Amino acid sequence: MIERGQIVDIGKQRIFKGEITFENGVITSIIEKDHDVNQFIMPGFIDAHIHIESSMLVPSEFAKLAVAHGTIATISDPHEIANVMGLEGVNFMIENGKNTPFKFYFGAPSCVPATDYESSGASINSDAIKELLAKDDIKYLSEMMNYPGVLNKDKEVMQKLAWAKLFNKPVDGHAPGLRGESLTTYIQSGMSTDHECFSFEEGLEKLEKGMKILVREGSAAKNFEALISLLPRYYENMMFCSDDKHPDDLILGHINDLCSRAIKKGMDLFKVLQAACINPINHYNLDVGQLRVGDSADFLVVKDLHEFQTIRTYISGNKLFDNGTTFLNPVHFKVINNFNISDKEISDFSYKSNASKIKVIEAYNGELVTGTSIENSTIINGNLISNTEIDVLKIAVVNRYNDQKPAIGFIKNFGLKEGAIASSVGHDSHNIVVVGVTDEDLCKAVNMLVEYKGGICALSSVKQMILPLPIAGIMSDQEGRIVADKYAQIDTFSKELGSTLEAPFMTLSFMALLVIPSLKLSDKGLFDVQNFSFTSLEVQ
Repeated sequence: MIERGQIVDIGKQRIFKGEITFENGVITSIIEKDHDVNQFIMPGFIDAHIHIESSMLVPSEFAKLAVAHGTIATISDPHEIANVMGLEGVNFMIENGKNTPFKFYFGAPSCVPATDYESSGASINSDAIKELLAKDDIKYLSEMMNYPGVLNKDKEVMQKLAWAKLFNKPVDGHAPGLRGESLTTYIQSGMSTDHECFSFEEGLEKLEKGMKILVREGSAAKNFEALISLLPRYYENMMFCSDDKHPDDLILGHINDLCSRAIKKGMDLFKVLQAACINPINHYNLDVGQLRVGDSADFLVVKDLHEFQTIRTYISGNKLFDNGTTFLNPVHFKVINNFNISDKEISDFSYKSNASKIKVIEAYNGELVTGTSIENSTIINGNLISNTEIDVLKIAVVNRYNDQKPAIGFIKNFGLKEGAIASSVGHDSHNIVVVGVTDEDLCKAVNMLVEYKGGICALSSVKQMILPLPIAGIMSDQEGRIVADKYAQIDTFSKELGSTLEAPFMTLSFMALLVIPSLKLSDKGLFDVQNFSFTSLEVQ
């Protein structure tokens, strides 16, 4: 096969008229040739860090949406499903991904569970990490969130790092806000990347100390604006990633959008594409073509080098996308899950107290980090309740692996005026997280998810909507565009209930993530991440 166009040679930083010939999945020739074809031929985009599960799609359905934006490969951390299903979940992702030409590269989840302060469905110890890293399918040790364990040289943590070193596979870092000597120690322990930089200064320090920085722009965490000005100087040590991408966002764009935004800021084209297309290949030792003779025929045909609108996407010589049509077949798979609780009672969501003030989680739009706010409590019949006038709403986390009483807290900035929203996508243990106006609303929303054994839902007194997620309670068994449409409808409904957040369900899913500062809620109680200990809801 032959493609003609303006060929983008990132390595030599030149663009020339020419044609590419490829046979049996391999590029056999690239020649300069005069013609009047104005389209551009370039290497494909790579998402350098993503949890496929956060798209609520299995890998094969994720691929159908991603190729439309010129994404040809992902560095995928399967720790979401691993926290639910253990090694069975990791193997599910690998095998499903193998049934499509799209290039999924999975890591060994390093922190399952993320902490001992929450209940998860599975555990992956250092012996299991050794088993995973020994596989050719596993390319790296994924995000080491337990940076206190690294700094304190926890025996189990250090053994996992030792296995990565033995198998000569890179280790992804995960250290939001870590600076100074602690950061130095963390890096020296083997961490090679970080996607958790929230400020220019933090990103700069990590780069100068030898880390590679991933510019993250997902559905919840958005760090592009804070970090992109580092790229002109440090482009050789930077990559682009989503981390978490909900299906309605994935339909609109992917890594191509980040490249377009960088170009509009005046960034050098070749530096941008080096970060987006080449650096992940070199860092993770990927079998992905770079548009060279002898490489796998992985490349794009795009309309221009400003918007990067994809005309065609090729992977291993297979034309997977062409002018709006995707050529990827559905993949059949067995549904797996771990959901073992019964319906809750309204009384389970009461919190008896006479405290005049309470600690409240302060959620921020577009951020995973939270703040801590001290607010006046609202009490009726001895029960702490939501107060919509000051936007202090009750939040609960419900253990979905064992029947236990829900953990109760309060949260600001969700903005709901009625009803509730709930999700069994609750990073990283994926217990049920629910925010609502009344205890009855919370209970109804949770029981909807119990009935379907996972999903996201929203309800008012007159309406309820649910997107079932039967695969591990975090992914759909439906086609990608159907899931995206249903998700968009529920997202819109949540905003009709009053939510002012750009992505309320994505934000909700991180309110139980105990490794991201500062105040979070696990199924075991309110958690102070700064001190890494439980804390009282009541202020005495």
